[in-house]
Amino acid sequence: MNLQVSHHLLLCVPHKTSSLCCDPTQSEESWEEIKLILKKLKLEDPNRPEGIVLRSKVDCLRVCKSGPILLIWPEGIWYKNVYPNRIETIIKSHIIEGKPQREWELKKTPLKSLSGKFN
Repeated sequence: MNLQVSHHLLLCVPHKTSSLCCDPTQSEESWEEIKLILKKLKLEDPNRPEGIVLRSKVDCLRVCKSGPILLIWPEGIWYKNVYPNRIETIIKSHIIEGKPQREWELKKTPLKSLSGKFN
């Protein structure tokens, strides 16, 4: 099966209570919201003409500030403070409309340029 992928979402959901970027409970709530919204908007459908939207829970994206952090490929947009109330807006705007939410952007590191540094 040749699966076309539209986007890949990576959300930091740290396993340690001593996380530097955010409370792990908040990240877990954001993760649950991502799953709900992707399902609601049918973005996980492998037959979606634009391609499926994948999601991965990662322990740490090594930014250690302004978490939870959501990284969306292939554009390489790093979103900060991604709490449940922001997720539907980010997904609809960024993935469906192709308009990233610049006011919540922490960093942009597209695949062609992975040498970006965080301030």
